[in-house]
This record gives sequence, structure tokens and C-alpha cells, in this order.
Amino acid sequence: MDTFQRLYRLFAYDTWANRETLASLNRAGTPPVRSLRWMGHIIAAEWLWLGRLKQERSPIAVWPDLALADCDTHLTDLQRHWQDYLHGLAPDALAQRIAYTNTQGESWANTVEDILLHIVMHSTYHRGQIAADLRPAGQTPAYTDFIHAIRRGFVE
Repeated sequence: MDTFQRLYRLFAYDTWANRETLASLNRAGTPPVRSLRWMGHIIAAEWLWLGRLKQERSPIAVWPDLALADCDTHLTDLQRHWQDYLHGLAPDALAQRIAYTNTQGESWANTVEDILLHIVMHSTYHRGQIAADLRPAGQTPAYTDFIHAIRRGFVE
């Protein structure tokens, strides 16, 4: 499996896990405020990084107030945009350095590959926060472990 195939697989996992997490928030009826805020941030951060990679502005704030239906719409749009972006990458693109300014106004530059890996890991981190927030609220969080997704064939 080459690097591009691994990235496609990781982004397929990320899409699946984000969808599972959103479904758990929907099952909660009225999800905990923090959980919904983290879900919105996962979505916003993916838009932000996609914008940085494409040298475009993000369509939403980094910590937006999104309703569950808005999250669903954004996840659908993000899936399409990530697929288009990943399939459009040239073989040497992963080593390209992308310069950007972070939300604290600091200038940085990272490789495309490092940014793509960060996106998946960042989302995983916040999905864990959502899971930890749902349990004390009496809700069942989504089971979004990577190995679970592979074992069950949710991601190939």
C-alpha cells in the first residue's frame, strides 16, 4: 500500500468516524453542549486545513455554533471536497511545504503529508472528548476505533 492509498484510507476512516459520532449525538436527543461544540470544531478545523492547503478561506469559524443538521450538511460537503483534493494531488505534492498563519497569528509551514495526518488525528482527539462527554450524560458514544472500522469492513 503506498502513501496515497494510506491517506485515502485514513480519510475514509475519518469520514466514517465523524458520521458515527454525529449519529451518536443525534441519538442523544439533545446532545451535551460541549459535545456539539466539539463536533462543530472538528468540522471547522477540517474546513480550515482544507482552505490552508488550497490557499482559500474557510467557510466557517474555527469554533462555530452548529446545529446537528448543519453538521450533517458540512460532513457531506467535506467528504466530497476531501476526495477531490486527495485524488487531485500530484505524486510529489506530499512533500510540499504549505505556509499559513495559525489562529494565534503565528506563521508556520508544514508539509502537505504532515497536515493531512494532523487532520485525522485532530478529529480523533475531539471524538474522544465527545465520547467521554456523552457517558456521564447517560448516552452511548459511537465506537469509532480505527481497528473496529477495519474489522467490520466499514473502511477498506
